[in-house]
Amino acid sequence: MNVIEKILASKSGQQRVSAGDVVVAPVDLMVMHDLSANFVMKVFESEMQEASIAAPDKIVFAFDHNFAPATLEAAEALAAVRRFAARHGIRNLFDSGCGSIHHVVMEAGLAAPGTIIIGCDSHTPMYGALGAFATGVGNDSMAALGFARGCGWFKVPETIKIHLHGATLQGVLPRDISQYLVGYLGEDGATYKALEYAGPYIESLSMADRCLFPLQAIDVGGKCGFIDPDSKTYEFVRSLPTRPGYEMYRNDADVHYENVIDVDVSRIEPQVACPPTVGNVKPIEAALGTPINVAEAGGSTGGRLSDIRTVAACLANRKVHPGVRLQIVPASRGTYLAALREGLLETLHLAGANIFPPSAGSNQAFNMGALAQDEVMISTQARNFPGRNGHPLARHFLASPLTVAASALSGRITDPRSLL
Repeated sequence: MNVIEKILASKSGQQRVSAGDVVVAPVDLMVMHDLSANFVMKVFESEMQEASIAAPDKIVFAFDHNFAPATLEAAEALAAVRRFAARHGIRNLFDSGCGSIHHVVMEAGLAAPGTIIIGCDSHTPMYGALGAFATGVGNDSMAALGFARGCGWFKVPETIKIHLHGATLQGVLPRDISQYLVGYLGEDGATYKALEYAGPYIESLSMADRCLFPLQAIDVGGKCGFIDPDSKTYEFVRSLPTRPGYEMYRNDADVHYENVIDVDVSRIEPQVACPPTVGNVKPIEAALGTPINVAEAGGSTGGRLSDIRTVAACLANRKVHPGVRLQIVPASRGTYLAALREGLLETLHLAGANIFPPSAGSNQAFNMGALAQDEVMISTQARNFPGRNGHPLARHFLASPLTVAASALSGRITDPRSLL
């Protein structure tokens, strides 16, 4: 069995499971941002009368979208979730300014290898980088099974292995590789599959960079993504205040795969996901010269310390193009503090960047960063669907932090290799 199958077998009290089996198992963690927490809360209170929360210690709320409510309605929604949490003894509530939900949960040490993590957010598979089974669920399922019973039901997925090897070209970052895979596999290329990311390239990456790959598993229809744990996983988990008692499962030697896909990363150039979808991924040449109005390093796929370092290094002693608004969004309070101590935020401020609070940034434009009809944005965000960041006719390109930095300096989409 592979890591995912072992977790589902162990948690459901079985010796082994196979692809296609349906299991019911207790979950270890339920994660929701402010928007989904509000929806699930309403379902629980309106449809589950007289029910109680089965395991309030396993629930996490993180307010990352409405981090600075701009309307009375938004403020009331956050207040309602706070009251719900207090009423039901949910203590893991990370309030406005905490950062982007999955980075917050990871930094707090609430996610662990060998666990089942469910969330009402499509990027919940990120925790697969630790060797966890992590997947998104609907609001009703979270309320009825998660909240009321502390469990979930899962169909064991077939597994596709993506074997990545080779040395990347100059100017190519892990985000380019993870984004390339979305375009290569297609937005429905792995529907309800488990995606295992493996090979020398994955093994060479830091834990922060490894997270990009299972995080984007949903963009190809995946049920989950994971990386077979190794010594880096062990050392990373040891560095966090992780709950005791977790078990780190490893793949068996005779794992069965539905398919094995071989990818030589040395053939991949800087990539950009062009409007209108995340799967419209092309080499940077396809978008070169497109004038931009906004550049952003932030979101669930950006705003990490390494991203902020990359942008700051490019902008040191330079100025953002006068026609561009550069937005820097630290992924967590820990990231913000580290960037502050390293002087990165000062460098970026002097270059003309705007520093957002730790949050989801302009994602869905709930607080700031909305685009007007004719505006163009390039960012490290995870999604670029029409209307997601403002006007439905605005255009949004997704790229690595290096490409974002190069474009912010020139005022148009720029090959990052021009900076090197």
